[in-house]
Amino acid sequence: MKTLGASLELVEPGRVHIGVPFSHRLTQQHGYVHAGVISSIADSACGYAAMTLAPSGAEVLTVEFKISLIAPARDEGFLARGAVLRAGKRLSFCSGEVYAIGKSGEELIATMLSTIIIKTV
Repeated sequence: MKTLGASLELVEPGRVHIGVPFSHRLTQQHGYVHAGVISSIADSACGYAAMTLAPSGAEVLTVEFKISLIAPARDEGFLARGAVLRAGKRLSFCSGEVYAIGKSGEELIATMLSTIIIKTV
């Protein structure tokens, strides 16, 4: 996340927001922020959201995710919002949305569904 310039914007039980500013270093050949960046912040937001409901000292890992890229990632910044849909003892199911943030407001550009495993140490 440090490489992307990402930052935690919100941490609440079952919800995490991660922001990343636009950078030319993160773009692909058409000048849009790369899908890998958008996927990374959505995945991290979902994982951290699951961690907020996990037992103390537990770790989380992504088991799987499906991302739908709805619109090109072009704007001043991006915000991933992760939320736990159902928290279990071993698996949590999360949803994520990524928004492009600019002068004209917010535009939904990606959605994610993910399964997170809770690893107790």
